[in-house]
Amino acid sequence: MTDIQTILVAGRSGQVARALAATPLPAAVKLVALGRPDLDLLDPNSITRAMDRVLPDLVINAAAYTAVDQAETDDANAFALNADGAAHLAKAAAERGAPILHLSTDYVFDGSKSGPYVETDPVAPLGVYGASKLAGEKAVAAANPDHLILRTAWVYSAVGKNFVKTMLRLADTRDEVGVVADQVGNPTSAADIAWALIAMAQRIRSGPAAYVPGVYHMTATGDASWADFAEAIFAASAALGGPSANVNRIGSSEFPAPVKRPGNSRLDCGRLSAAFGVTLPDWQGSTLACVTELVETKGWNS
Repeated sequence: MTDIQTILVAGRSGQVARALAATPLPAAVKLVALGRPDLDLLDPNSITRAMDRVLPDLVINAAAYTAVDQAETDDANAFALNADGAAHLAKAAAERGAPILHLSTDYVFDGSKSGPYVETDPVAPLGVYGASKLAGEKAVAAANPDHLILRTAWVYSAVGKNFVKTMLRLADTRDEVGVVADQVGNPTSAADIAWALIAMAQRIRSGPAAYVPGVYHMTATGDASWADFAEAIFAASAALGGPSANVNRIGSSEFPAPVKRPGNSRLDCGRLSAAFGVTLPDWQGSTLACVTELVETKGWNS
């Protein structure tokens, strides 16, 4: 083992990848984030070249096809990136003795459970996106025995496309916004996910005896409906002099989409906490931090 732990991040422009790049690192950690064309999950040869160049001690897969509605008519590309590409990356990591941390999603569940989902609950994705991510979970586990599959949900940050930025952008031009109130989940900050991934990487560096490979849930503490989330965003923004709007709480049937969303996306993160001592902060505080950054920079249109 060298003195420096080198972490290769697959993905460079996504929310979690960018949050990782902005996360203060321990002195003994080096992070290299690569995206297309330097590392393309659809090109196994580019994965090999990236591995040979970086020589990672650990790999984080933060690259994914995340267009939920578009995936319904673009299933080949969704599965190519989320399943086949993830498998290529996991296999290349295994060949170099590197563990892989692979990000997955609450969309592997159908949302019919009344309480928070645990890792062993039956999976039943409602659409192509969820099915492709579930296929990716299985492919990663098969390709690399030293895997940690991390299901997260409702990810937001001050960059990219996400619910927080959408709400602020709408509030900038409207007095009222209709928001679904019958879907409940865990709004999760990409910055908090990045912090947790780095903390887990430190634990993994201690050796195989320090952790158990498998599936873990990783979301913020606390839950909310989309309407609750919107109201918290607007309250935080209004207090800072930013855009705000009234929330018209509507049902999912009033907001039709190509694929049905799980009514219950809540994930129980007790296994992650017990195994790694990692608990993500409450969603409300992290939402305030994100909204503060966006209001200060007027970044909701970027």
